[in-house]
Amino acid sequence: MTKHEVLALLRQQTSPLSGQAIAEVLGISRTAVWKAVGALQKEGYRIDSVPRRGYVLVQTTQALSAVEIKNHLGGHPWAGSVTVVDSVDSTNNLAKQLAGAGAPEGTCVLAERQTGGRGRRGRSFASPGGMGIYLSVILRPDARPDALMHLSACAAEAGAEAVETQTGLQAGIKWVNDLVAGGKKLSGILTELSVELESGRVQYAVVGIGVNCCQRPSDFPPELADIATSIAMQTGKDPDRNALAAELIRAISRLSRELLTERAAWMERYRARCVTLGKQVQVLWPDGKREARAIGLNDYAALEVEYPDGSRALVSSGEVSVRGMYGYL
Repeated sequence: MTKHEVLALLRQQTSPLSGQAIAEVLGISRTAVWKAVGALQKEGYRIDSVPRRGYVLVQTTQALSAVEIKNHLGGHPWAGSVTVVDSVDSTNNLAKQLAGAGAPEGTCVLAERQTGGRGRRGRSFASPGGMGIYLSVILRPDARPDALMHLSACAAEAGAEAVETQTGLQAGIKWVNDLVAGGKKLSGILTELSVELESGRVQYAVVGIGVNCCQRPSDFPPELADIATSIAMQTGKDPDRNALAAELIRAISRLSRELLTERAAWMERYRARCVTLGKQVQVLWPDGKREARAIGLNDYAALEVEYPDGSRALVSSGEVSVRGMYGYL
């Protein structure tokens, strides 16, 4: 923990702090201070050594860091449950393993890159290193699955609120849970449940969210170039990924507290962001597709559509997918 203690001291200073002063405060050797500073520099922290004056923290790491995320979370009750790994097949897979082993609500798993990132309906989610946030959070709602049909949609609203709070970018939502900006996909969300057979109640839920943060157009594979975007592309600058990760965790925490009691309020905000409403869409059933117009949403995020013959239907995200007739939206 020496390097974290050195980092904490340097955060408190606005002027250089000598290695000797750090050593005296922490009760360690100057050699240990030197090694700790070197380790922090390798992790991406810019720590300058000013001759005859000491060390000064110039810039925190740009890599995803549990220490930095916890620092941004401050006294939040989930701050101590944040884990960052360099690479994993899927943060949702890792979170489900932890949940099955008894990890508590609020356990947060992030990765610099995913080798098998997943979206809805078995689709892949491109997850290159150093470019995005790939985050999964364990929730433990005391409910039956049919009481959580709005979870995925409201997780999208939570993600949009976090992005707006931290970066100023106002994202829309393509039904059911894609964040969009500039007519392109910014973020995808995958929620998964485990249900106890005997009681029929939810054992745990995992909310996974991937956000494109620092990509430029050339960073997307050709098949995504026309439908994907990033915060950097929309705002002109790279976001602080650690600060945004912390804001996402705060937003999901709020959703967890209000999921069963404030459903209507969350869905009202969701409707205001939903860019699918009022659009001509293709409803993609397993056995074919039908053209329709999206005209409404109920409080469990089922989409009401009107077909050309005037008939109407409610469709759920578990049954169908919806695609805009004239592009991604």
